[in-house]
Amino acid sequence: MSQSARLGQRDRRGDWRPAEPLAPTPLFAWPPRPWALARWLFGYPGFLLPWNLLYVAIAALTWQFLTPDLAAMREVEPGWIAALFARNLVLLVAICSAWHLRLYVQKRQGETYKFTSRWQATGSGPFLFRSQVRDNVFWSLASGVPIWTAYEALTYYGQANGWLPTMSWAEHPVYGVLLLLAVPVWREAHFYAIHRLIHWPPLYRAVHSLHHNNVNPGPWSGLAMHPVEHLLYFSGVLLHWVLPSSGLHVVFHLQHLAFSPAQGHTGFEKVVVGGAEVQTGGFMHYLHHRYFEVNYGSELVPLDRWFGTMHDGSAVADAAMNARLRGRTAE
Repeated sequence: MSQSARLGQRDRRGDWRPAEPLAPTPLFAWPPRPWALARWLFGYPGFLLPWNLLYVAIAALTWQFLTPDLAAMREVEPGWIAALFARNLVLLVAICSAWHLRLYVQKRQGETYKFTSRWQATGSGPFLFRSQVRDNVFWSLASGVPIWTAYEALTYYGQANGWLPTMSWAEHPVYGVLLLLAVPVWREAHFYAIHRLIHWPPLYRAVHSLHHNNVNPGPWSGLAMHPVEHLLYFSGVLLHWVLPSSGLHVVFHLQHLAFSPAQGHTGFEKVVVGGAEVQTGGFMHYLHHRYFEVNYGSELVPLDRWFGTMHDGSAVADAAMNARLRGRTAE
């Protein structure tokens, strides 16, 4: 493939398309493709590498060194709750700022692999402080971190008191690993469901429109949500109120919810680091911000393909989307 084809194409409006349309993962392929599935699970890029394994590593370090002992969380005390909040705040700022600094402040790769030639809005009315970045930081930190921390504290409190089911890694290591692997899959299925819900017009106008002010998203846009949306979004962790889980599962699940939106909203298909090109996986969700009525989930769980809301970035998908919207208008 030539370099120009590898880099994709940019149209006259400055909007970028990859060289190839989005393709489904082999996880739900039928008939099954075992060899393709194994390569995807353990290869690069794939399910584990680079992002999920990185998030597991961050979660393991967080659980081991930055989380109070579960026994200390049997009582509701400000100290340990404040420690969780401070830890979550610092980690989110560090991760979102790293993406933003490299791609939007230093502009280390310019517009290479950027989905649009436009940069983030300033002096714009829909945003608090008339700044997209400041608006996004405010909602992420003032609403996202407190609600994330509240779910985390409640879950640990329930586990510490024996009200929620727990598991022992020493006794059930295989189950523990399988549950870790299932977290991203559950996360995407849950996200699709709540995302379709908040596109219901009354909820969209009252709640989700705040996030969709970010037609041209950046790393801080991922968690820039209305508090009601944060409540729904982080509710995926309630899985661990039903299934026996460890504290590591809980922190991984919540950090995956908190950190991966920065990766998925970078506004770039790939980030170039030291000559290596690392995929962000953000193009599918960028198309949702651009067109609104497509791509409510991700290709990990291909619910968009199953329910007819998939846009793979191709001109054929443009035509299918426009025909569907015309048909809806005619009804």
